[in-house]
Order: sequence, then C-alpha cells, then structure tokens
Amino acid sequence: MKNSALKGALGALAVVGVALIAKKAIQRKRFIKGIFDEYGIKEKSPFGLADKIREMNDEEYQDLKGKFKKEFASKCCRKENICEA
Repeated sequence: MKNSALKGALGALAVVGVALIAKKAIQRKRFIKGIFDEYGIKEKSPFGLADKIREMNDEEYQDLKGKFKKEFASKCCRKENICEA
C-alpha cells in the first residue's frame, strides 16, 4: 500500500511538472509570434528573423535584443537574489 501511494504522489508531481513546462513553452511561443507580428516578418522561421535583423539599424536591433534578453533571461541565478549567509 505504501509503495502504491508513493507512486501516485510521484505521478501527480510529474503531471504538474509537465503542465508547468507546457505553460512556459506556450508563453514563449506567444512571445515569438508577437515579435514576428510587431516587426512584420512574414516568414515564420529563424531565417525570416535573421533576414529582418540584417535590415535593421543599430537602434532597432538593440531594442529587439533587449526584448529577447528580458524574455529568455534565467530567473534563478541572479546576483541580487542570492541570500547572504
């Protein structure tokens, strides 16, 4: 009985983990779609994005780069979040 309860708890935890990963993937896909729409990129591929970047001036490129850094930055290992012991 004990082993069965443990398997059930681990199964439920796995389902929650998969749901969180799927949610994050959907958010990132929405972000990428928004970038394509905002910059008028018709070809929905990395090559279309690269072509658009080649056409951008430096200011537009820095703006786009900042958006990507903000969206895809790791939120777990920032210096200001480290607890001092």
